[in-house]
Amino acid sequence: MSDQCDPAPYDALLLLSFGGPEGPEDVVPFLENVTRGRGIPRERLEEVGQHYFLFGGVSPINDQCRELLAALRADFSAAGLDLPVYWGNRNWTPYLADTLRRMVRDGRRRVAVLATSAYASYSGCRQYRENLADALAALEAEGLPLPRVDKLRHYFNHPGFVEPVAEGVLRSLAELDEAVRPGAHLAFTTHSIPTSAADASGPAEGHGDGGAYVRQHLDAARLVAAAVRERTGVDHPWRLVYQSRSGAPHVPWLEPDVCDHLEELHGAGVPAVVMVPIGFVSDHMEVLYDLDTEATAKAAELGLPVRRSATVGADPRFAAAVRDLLLERAAVERCALGELGPSHDLCPVGCCPARTRRPAAAGADSPYA
Repeated sequence: MSDQCDPAPYDALLLLSFGGPEGPEDVVPFLENVTRGRGIPRERLEEVGQHYFLFGGVSPINDQCRELLAALRADFSAAGLDLPVYWGNRNWTPYLADTLRRMVRDGRRRVAVLATSAYASYSGCRQYRENLADALAALEAEGLPLPRVDKLRHYFNHPGFVEPVAEGVLRSLAELDEAVRPGAHLAFTTHSIPTSAADASGPAEGHGDGGAYVRQHLDAARLVAAAVRERTGVDHPWRLVYQSRSGAPHVPWLEPDVCDHLEELHGAGVPAVVMVPIGFVSDHMEVLYDLDTEATAKAAELGLPVRRSATVGADPRFAAAVRDLLLERAAVERCALGELGPSHDLCPVGCCPARTRRPAAAGADSPYA
């Protein structure tokens, strides 16, 4: 990682996340924000909201963002990096536009943006950029000076992301009974998306057959599996699988589903499985419900021993990686593992295209230079 500590030209870091309800009364309004414009009836939203009600109507993502904020500020301070860190969400308080408005009033004019999504895709990258453009348009309409926003690159293959994931797998393997541990399989899980969205992810020249979304996840999984093999001397078989599918049944989504995969492994006589949520930065609702609740219940029904490894969350190595990403953007000094190398800083035209044309900030086609 970089030894320099000059963040210029940046005068702030913005942690940009998805957001989530913080009480039962927030659940349906939050889901209305998430699904706005899709015509989903309230009854369906209330049905989906049952996942949140199982946890008191509170998503863990907000507290995890607060923990990451604290970790970032502590890391910056320890490294002598004098840079304020703000937090804004797409779908719940603190809303992105409100945070950018506060940053402008605090005098911030050049902002580096960290999205809590490590991979390329419309939902994981361009939609955040569209939200930034919407927020900047709102500030412009109010006559406020607009800051320049630069989104930090995808970090799926940064050592500060890969190493905590690998360590989580090692801890989960150690929790398994010694009789089943050597034969355990690793199920790397991520959010399923429509195959059309996966095929169109990343720069246009790489579109097709899963696009950057699948390639980046496979690269990260290979890195983690290799680290586990190096530490244990055991080559645990692994596969990238998917979870949290939603949408119309006739639309093709990435497969196999994690529960179907567990059934397949059990039928093949696999003695144990570690589920590795490599597609997620923190233990938010998809991890707590789809893995810790549904998939774990499926494994219990099968009599298949499973463990779920930790996400990176507020791990100090991840906080240091964010500092590294910020300083590399300022100094053009880049750090990455695996076969794909560091991803682009500026999303090119045609990268993770939207379903309908909308302005997006922090890219080559941004209306806000």
